[in-house]
Amino acid sequence: MADWSAQQYLKFEDERTRPARDLLAQIPLLDARKVVDIGCGPGNSTALLVNRWPQASVIGVDTSADMLRQARERLPAQTFIEANIAHWVAPAGSDVLFANAVFQWVPDHIKQLKRLVGALPPGGVLAVQMPDNLDEPSHILMREVAYLEPWRAQLSKAAELRDSLPKPGAYYDALRPLCSRVEIWHTVYNHALADATAIVEWVKGTGLRPFVDPLEPPERKAYIAEYTARIAASYLPQADGKVLLKFPRIFIVAVK
Repeated sequence: MADWSAQQYLKFEDERTRPARDLLAQIPLLDARKVVDIGCGPGNSTALLVNRWPQASVIGVDTSADMLRQARERLPAQTFIEANIAHWVAPAGSDVLFANAVFQWVPDHIKQLKRLVGALPPGGVLAVQMPDNLDEPSHILMREVAYLEPWRAQLSKAAELRDSLPKPGAYYDALRPLCSRVEIWHTVYNHALADATAIVEWVKGTGLRPFVDPLEPPERKAYIAEYTARIAASYLPQADGKVLLKFPRIFIVAVK
């Protein structure tokens, strides 16, 4: 895929940061010395960590140069590293590994979560949040349109890029032998957005990227038009004209 766009992602900064706030609120550590924001994006979640533990060393890690550029502009005093989480090793003595909406993109991510927990000191915390929305209309319709002509040849593989997340029990069984405590829960957000086009703008910054990035501009325009029409038919306006984007997310807090 092409590089992520910090500008597109931040069009809905408050809504995208809300799960990070909710995840952070459940981390039991009062004090932390080393904190890592895995998949830090444009630094909106990193800022929460800096405010929570102002005396800690806070590092942001991401694969996107544009996201890291935005993060460094936002938090010039912090350290940001470009790295792939599949190969990245946490600094020794890290107290908190925080991952907001990143591991859904990582193949075999349960293996990676176990590896990261194993590197924590006793009492250290791995805190993870992932979208669990592949069965929502916003994502079902991406795949439906991708299988239509003239996009099928280019996009059929993109429709299989992300697998559905494992069930909560799979995470619990994998992490509990390594941890003193594992908490897992789902939260369903209902984001009030201006209209169907706003939903499309939301997913352009994340889940829609594998479908539109491979297309040439005319094909991309046609794909987005077809997708937008289907979104408008699936997300009907509320009494005030806005639409509700239902967005389930899974949360995991694992204490070593």
